[in-house]
Amino acid sequence: MYSWNCIINGCVQQKRWGQMKIEHIAMYVNDLEGTRDFFVKYLGGVSNDGYHNELTGFRSYFITFDDGARLEIMNKPSMEDSAKIVNRTGYIHIAFSVGSAEEVDRLTRVFREDGYEVINGPRTTGDGYYESCIIGVEGNQIEITV
Repeated sequence: MYSWNCIINGCVQQKRWGQMKIEHIAMYVNDLEGTRDFFVKYLGGVSNDGYHNELTGFRSYFITFDDGARLEIMNKPSMEDSAKIVNRTGYIHIAFSVGSAEEVDRLTRVFREDGYEVINGPRTTGDGYYESCIIGVEGNQIEITV
């Protein structure tokens, strides 16, 4: 991990800790199995067998992707599902790199054909990324990039 120490003429990067990475990202969902199936079918994730706490009713799956990234999807009784406004603060999308512009095009076409809303792209952004963005399972944004 690195920290930034700014000096009059700019910033200098200094190492602070050993190796650090995001271990997983978690999200609550209403349809646990449907969400699991979405990430497995379209984005190549591999799901574990799931976890269920019989005392609390909490259930979850970990979905692992080729590069080791993991997504935990969770559900419990008494959840509240607020509206997902596109332009808001906080986490806004999960981005998946698919390796080529052709694969971005193909996967975007598959999402569209399967009824998912494509909100932009495929396109090259002002900062040079080739990407598209869809409204995926349960209204969550998924970005597909090279």
